[in-house]
Amino acid sequence: MYGFDGCKKVKGRKGHTLVDSLGLMLKLVVSEANAPERILAAYALMELLEEPTELLEKVQVLWVDSGYDGDKFALAVWFLIQAHVEVIGPTEQEFKVLPQPWVVERTFGWFNQYHRLSKDYERLTQMREGAIYALMTRIMLLPLVSSTFTL
Repeated sequence: MYGFDGCKKVKGRKGHTLVDSLGLMLKLVVSEANAPERILAAYALMELLEEPTELLEKVQVLWVDSGYDGDKFALAVWFLIQAHVEVIGPTEQEFKVLPQPWVVERTFGWFNQYHRLSKDYERLTQMREGAIYALMTRIMLLPLVSSTFTL
């Protein structure tokens, strides 16, 4: 399943990732590149709600970039988890440090250190999702087994 993302001018797949405030992955949905971000983010939230966890009950604010803005998406998030959507992005032309760090970008940086995820080698989206979950399992286990935590 491949698509063409007109904004980024790339052919391939997109990963829609829900992470906590530490950058640890909660849910991942891999889709074709031309799939709409807002719909797949809502789908990822619905998938996460099906899992037995109390984590989403504590969520009050969902920080997203400008690709996930819009009233319908905010209403869907409120309906699913009763949280507010806050779009974080540049509002002016000059550089400013954003109020919330982009922890999801740090998570994507961890992916680049793993050879299997450096390029899209997989034919099936399930294989890509499995490789990402395997890497995140390794990242979460490292502090438990190592006295010197490095990635």
